[in-house]
Formats: sequence, C-alpha cells, structure tokens
Amino acid sequence: MVFFDSTCRSDTADLIWEQFRQSTILSRRKWEHRWCFGVRMFSAVCEVGWQRVMRGLRLDLWLIVFCAAGLTLLGLAGLVRADELYGRQQLVERQLIWFTMALAVMTLSAVTPYRLLRSSGYLFWGGSVLLLVIALFMPPINGSRRWIPLGLFDLQASEPARLAFILALSTWLMHRDSQRRLTGLFVPALLALIPMVLIIREPDLDTALLFAPVLGGMLLAAGARVRHLSAAVVVILISLPLLWTQMSAEQQSRIVAVIMQQDGGETPAGDGYHLHQAKQILALGGINGSLIDGEPPIADEAAYRLPAARTDFVFTIIGERFGLLGCGLVLLLHGLLILMGTLTALSCQESWGRLTAVGITTLLGVQVFLNTGMTVGLVPITGTALPLCSYGGSSLISSYAALGLLISIRRTADWEAVLPRYLQANRDLPLPHGAGNT
Repeated sequence: MVFFDSTCRSDTADLIWEQFRQSTILSRRKWEHRWCFGVRMFSAVCEVGWQRVMRGLRLDLWLIVFCAAGLTLLGLAGLVRADELYGRQQLVERQLIWFTMALAVMTLSAVTPYRLLRSSGYLFWGGSVLLLVIALFMPPINGSRRWIPLGLFDLQASEPARLAFILALSTWLMHRDSQRRLTGLFVPALLALIPMVLIIREPDLDTALLFAPVLGGMLLAAGARVRHLSAAVVVILISLPLLWTQMSAEQQSRIVAVIMQQDGGETPAGDGYHLHQAKQILALGGINGSLIDGEPPIADEAAYRLPAARTDFVFTIIGERFGLLGCGLVLLLHGLLILMGTLTALSCQESWGRLTAVGITTLLGVQVFLNTGMTVGLVPITGTALPLCSYGGSSLISSYAALGLLISIRRTADWEAVLPRYLQANRDLPLPHGAGNT
C-alpha cells in the first residue's frame, strides 16, 4: 500500500508539472505572437510613414541634387588646392560660373516631363553628330580637334554626344523586340559606331570607348539575349591584337606602364611618370589630408608635380587635400548617385524612361571607375574626366543635364506603365486585357 501510495503521488506530481509546463509554453507562445504582431505592425507603420514622407518631400530627388552639388564642391576645393600647388589660373571662378549654369540646366531638365523627349531622341543624336563633324574643322588645340569655340567657353562636342546617343538608343529600343535577334543589333551598333568614329578622328579614343559599355548595358536592359552580347564580347577580345596594332605609341605605352608599374625607386619617364606621381601625391595626403595634418616635410619639390591635375587627376588632388576620408566621400557620393539611378530604372514602368536611366547610370559608373582606377594603377591612364568634379564646362553641364533627366524620370516613374515589346511577346507571362495595345 505504501508503494502504491507513493506511485500515485508521483504520477499526480508529474501530471501537475506537465500541465504547468504546457500552460507556460502556451503563454510564452501567445507573448511571442503578440510581440511578432507588434513588430510587424510597427514595421508597416514605419514603412507607410516613410513612403508618405518620401512622396511628400521627395527626399530621394533632393538626394541626387545634394550628392551632385557635394561632388562639385569637392572638385572646387581640389581646384583651389591646385592653385596653391601650381599657381593661380582663375579656373575656380570659371568653374563656379559653369556650376551656376549647370544647376539651371539641371532644374530645367528635371521639371520638364521626360515624355516630351521620347520622340526627339533622333533629333538630338543628329545634332550631336553635326557638332562632332564641325569640331573636326576647328583649329587644333594641343594636337586635337575636340572643341568648338563659342566665345564664353569652348564646347567639347563629345560630351553632349554621349547623352544624345542614350536618348536616341532609348527611342529605337522602346517599342521593338528586334534586339532579341542577332540581326536586330545592327542599328543600335550603328547608332554608337558613327559618333565613335568621329570622336576617334579628333583623336579621343578614351571617350569613344565609353559608348561600348553604355550600348551593352542598354541592350541588356532592353531584353537582348546574353549569348548574343557574349558573342560580341568574344569578337572584341579576338580583335584586340588588331586593335593594338592600330594604337599610337602613346596609347600603347599607357597600357605597358600599368602592366610594368612598380612602387618606389626613381621616378620613371614617359607615361609611367603620371601614374607614379598620382600614387605618390595620394600617399602624401595620408588619412586626414594636408588640410588637417599639414604638408609633410619633403625636400624634393618635384614630388607634387602632376600634369592635368585639375582635369584628369582631380581625384588625386582631392585625396592629397582631404586624405583617405575625402577619397571615400567622393566614392560614397558617386555610389549614391549610381544607386539612385539603378532604383530609378527598376521603378520605372515605361520603356523609354527605364532605358534612359540605365544608360545614364552605366555612363556615370564607367566614368567613375576609369578615372579613379587610373590614379591607383588599376586601369591605364585615360583622358576620362571625373564626373561632377573635374574642371570643364562641357562635362559639368552635360552631367547635370543627365542627372536632371534622371530626376524627371524618377519623379514621374509611376505615371505610365507600358510593357516593353519583348515582354509583350512572351507567351509565358499572362497579360491583362488590353496591355498589349498600350
């Protein structure tokens, strides 16, 4: 009996403990559900609130403006530092005037509905080709015919030609699906080849090569097949030996200078001199730059010499003045612009606006990579300007016009919803009634 009694007590205690444990688990699950529900509600409220704030204040649009203006101010600081190192040339005042003009062009481009430009892409392209032809008959400057004198400043015809090419290619691709066939790539390639040949005749091979990645990015966004674009890349790679034979001795030496570069030792001659000096001046800036730490004591005054410091190598001067932090800020602001361009292309439901956003973003990203990469020896030395920072009115105004168009596309991205032709022809995608007739 005693044994039976103890067993009953043990079973009763286990039953009570099991009921207590189950009730505790149930209570805990209720609190977990309530907590998860509260977190989801809080996230939803924050998301809705953020969307309303963004739609009301359009902080995303102002972010593009602030990033562009910040980059131009950093470029102006680099010009001021170049005046201190190499003598005053009154280029800061000219850049300020062009900055004011660029802001006006950006405002006009941003407030103009981008749909008004869709039918004018070929007109802009034809006008840019005409300017390139006129530039070939102008008096040469430093051995090149790139500029058209307009009195107040000289227009570099290749700068608006790149934006005009993007507009024309978007107009060609927006209502077609021929780019999904290999033969359909002929006209887009021709739209790029004509200005490229004229720019090479200036000569300006570096600027001409910028058309290739923009063409590839826009074709890919328009639905061109990857295998066709890959075949084009293979053809280009196979033709590199032929391209090498057509390069000038200076262009070949730039590539060799990157392959054979070495740090330290005596200053090399030729094109290796530019790369050596650029890396050396960046190293002199250190982490904080000469603005905070001051100039390091160096006996050799030639250590600060750098050709084209205000144009091609302005990133180096910014790095010397503001150090690694300044270089990081330049890359951050450019990265935000590229991010906003990518988000604009993803959010735009209309073909022409999406393709134009892809073209502008690709052009900006390639320019930033080439300019900053050449200062540290990642790519050969080119004449590619740093967007929004380098000295030059044509480059600055063209860049702000492109960003203003990007703002216009992002501002009205939800107004239209037109499926691209290559998606309309896809039978696997169910289309709503009447979508194919838009």
